[in-house]
Amino acid sequence: MNIWIAIGVTAVGCYLVKLVGLLVPEGALERPLVQKLSALLPVALLAALTAQQTFSLNGSLVVDARGAGVAAAALALVLRAPFLVVVGAAVLVTAGVRALGG
Repeated sequence: MNIWIAIGVTAVGCYLVKLVGLLVPEGALERPLVQKLSALLPVALLAALTAQQTFSLNGSLVVDARGAGVAAAALALVLRAPFLVVVGAAVLVTAGVRALGG
């Protein structure tokens, strides 16, 4: 029964967050700082999630094949490669490092 309570509380919480977002005055959303933050915040959150998933294992810092794959993807992005090439480079480098390292 506890799972249904958690689902209900989460649903109500999501609804309230959405409602609060709709109640924010339009003038507050048109401020340059708010617009700048709303453009940069998703990128920062995605970068943080990527770093956490890449360099963490069971709560400890780890540098392994995933780091090499992310580095290869970053290099491909710097070279302005198409998205599929970026993903392919990350996959190939990660698989290569894992194959060499055991």
